[in-house]
Amino acid sequence: MGEKMDPAVTRTTWAVLVGGMAVLFDTTIVAVAIHTLASDLNVGLDVVQWVSTGYLLALGISVPLVGWLQRSLGAKRLWMIALGLFLIGSVLCSLAWDAPSLIAFRVVQGLGGGMIMPLMMTMVMQVARGQNLGRIATIIGLPIALGPILGPVIGGLILQYLHWSWLFWVNVPFCLAGLVLAAIFLPKDPAPRRLPLDWVGLVLLAPGLVGLLYGLSNVSKDGAFGRDDVWIPTAIGLVLIAAFCGWAIPRRRRALVDIGLLRHRPLWTSSVLMFLAGFGLFGAMFLLPLYFQTIRGDDVLTAGLLLIPQGVGALLSRMALARIIDRVGPRWITLGAFLITGLATIPFAVAGTDTNMWWLMIVLFVRGLGLGSAIIPLMSHTFTGLDPEDVPDASIVSRLLQQLGGSFGTALLATILAGAAASATTLEEGAGAFDQAFWWAVGFTGLAVLVSFLLPARVATPAAAADAEAAEAEAVAAEA
Repeated sequence: MGEKMDPAVTRTTWAVLVGGMAVLFDTTIVAVAIHTLASDLNVGLDVVQWVSTGYLLALGISVPLVGWLQRSLGAKRLWMIALGLFLIGSVLCSLAWDAPSLIAFRVVQGLGGGMIMPLMMTMVMQVARGQNLGRIATIIGLPIALGPILGPVIGGLILQYLHWSWLFWVNVPFCLAGLVLAAIFLPKDPAPRRLPLDWVGLVLLAPGLVGLLYGLSNVSKDGAFGRDDVWIPTAIGLVLIAAFCGWAIPRRRRALVDIGLLRHRPLWTSSVLMFLAGFGLFGAMFLLPLYFQTIRGDDVLTAGLLLIPQGVGALLSRMALARIIDRVGPRWITLGAFLITGLATIPFAVAGTDTNMWWLMIVLFVRGLGLGSAIIPLMSHTFTGLDPEDVPDASIVSRLLQQLGGSFGTALLATILAGAAASATTLEEGAGAFDQAFWWAVGFTGLAVLVSFLLPARVATPAAAADAEAAEAEAVAAEA
């Protein structure tokens, strides 16, 4: 479990990581620029919000296709196509002349970015073949943790000193370097194959995800879940996704995405925790910059800089985790990480307008320690015991649930904050509204602590994992 990593695995990991960093940082960098874009492009927030919404909806279209495209084209070809598409979209966004053109080019970005994230995990896990999964996850997961933390800092610096178009030029060096490294180091693909596409599954799942993500993206507006543009697309999305599940389960690998893999215990337990992480971890990341700007009166750049201690904590925890993760079971690492994150969120749930800033910086550092350790064991545990051909679909399922968890979490916390703030007439009452939202984030993190007990306490050897999978298969067959 502590053996040296195969050089081929190392090369693949770093090759895809460099390209993937462009996508991981882009979303959070652009998120802080919405108000600036609205002002510079002379449009309302309701229009410019589509810069983020269009990107998000494009993910819902492209992510379900990753498995079929990879099997048809090959992982290396698809990776370079997706990264090239993201590069083209980034350059076009930087050259956009008005809001509609920027929104259209963000959709191009989203189509490429949606394929990159699940494909990145798939390629690395397939070449690793079950070895050193924890160490690999610590490398791949580093920018996943740092993106929401450093992204606002980078975005704030650009908006403070440069034109907003530089928000998208930041992606270009990562994309170009990623394409070069992919061409040199990624394993060669076999010849392309003509495989049947599950058109019924695509017609059900893609618009279902788009409807669900679109509905959730509107929750932060006045009216929250009672708005027609929230509950109608959300309800339609849920119905279509339920119909897809009914279609896909009996078809297994012939379906667009094999959701029957959720019978695999490591996948479903990790995916449930990924979903909850979207509430407790990433939902709270939505609240923190708003707290500093709204209650403490800081500008975008200062709010981003104040999050740096959290990034430092995340970085240090991952450096320490890399040494032990393949020797310690995921239960205790994940449980401890969620517990630390929840406890370090409580001070924000009781903070006021004059809470000592140095105290909050220390708390953010501790919170970063938890954030940096929470997702990594789940990323590695997800793929334990899976056949290599099942990894693409498992990666898609895990990625979708993490994305939906983040969307649900952000939407719910935004609704709670807006509802509590609606009656606030003073700054102190506004701080109380944030307290309520942070308490909800603490509660969801506490729920994740409880679910963490479903994870194994020890790292299973390959033989033990195989025996467990055989026993699980026999149990499923007996129930059938």
